[in-house]
Amino acid sequence: MRRVRYESTGGPLFLEETPVPEPGPGELLVRCAAVGVTLPVVRKVTEAAEPIALGGEIAGEVVAVGEGVTRFRPGERVTGLCFGHGYADFALLQEAMASPIPDGADAVDAIALVRSGLVAFGALEAARPVPGEAVLVTAAASGVGHLAVQLARARGARRVVGAVSDQGKAEFVRSLGADDCIQYGDDDWGDAVDCVLDAVGGDLLTPALAALAPHGRLVAYSSGGGTIQAYDLLVGAKSVIGFQMALIARGRPELYEQWRQELWRLFAEGTLKPAVHAEFALEEAAKAHEVIERRANLGKVVLRP
Repeated sequence: MRRVRYESTGGPLFLEETPVPEPGPGELLVRCAAVGVTLPVVRKVTEAAEPIALGGEIAGEVVAVGEGVTRFRPGERVTGLCFGHGYADFALLQEAMASPIPDGADAVDAIALVRSGLVAFGALEAARPVPGEAVLVTAAASGVGHLAVQLARARGARRVVGAVSDQGKAEFVRSLGADDCIQYGDDDWGDAVDCVLDAVGGDLLTPALAALAPHGRLVAYSSGGGTIQAYDLLVGAKSVIGFQMALIARGRPELYEQWRQELWRLFAEGTLKPAVHAEFALEEAAKAHEVIERRANLGKVVLRP
């Protein structure tokens, strides 16, 4: 089978031929039909001291199962988060991380919705919004952000604001249901909001925190880091909440499954519409990474093995 790999920090990415892996206990062997490309993986390629396995979101057909697997059989379609080599024709997926793909959805729908949707859903849950509050979403045109905008609207937000790196993304963000769209460098971010869902971090944390009304909540789910001054929290009685999807997946599987089912329900009724910016062949993985690095995507970027 083919697999994408690299040998040193920053790449280059290349295809190699390798044997099809065999599923171990609790694992599914999946023939990949679609693979999601995410900013955390792209950052690891460019920043990690040692090469990593290019894992992440996969969707496809189960072709074999390991010992102890009870929920899935060969021939069924699944999606989930792969912690090993996922940029490949075949990948191993832990049963606990797998979710069936319902009728009416294809592999790309699943890639665009489930993992990114779960992060968006979980970040919004962490913010504890109530109907009538205002929500600001950074990286609003990204794979997670474009779903967070739609979810905030579905949850009854009075006003939804998208923040983007390029004003050329504004029309797309407004088409998702955002009332306003701002650019990171704008001096005025408009009226204060009750919740900020931040996927960027770094220097953007300061204006994002300043955009909060008193008693507002900022949920940080970015891998970009950043520092917040305690005084900036004290003066407005503001809160910062960290959110990581992996902790929910591993520690609260029942909640993870509940959120997945809710996402599929919203998709089925047409409330949640995942967008795919581009699809690339497996051998074009470097081009897909370039799109993510340039923050040029409107929605998900997907590989097609």
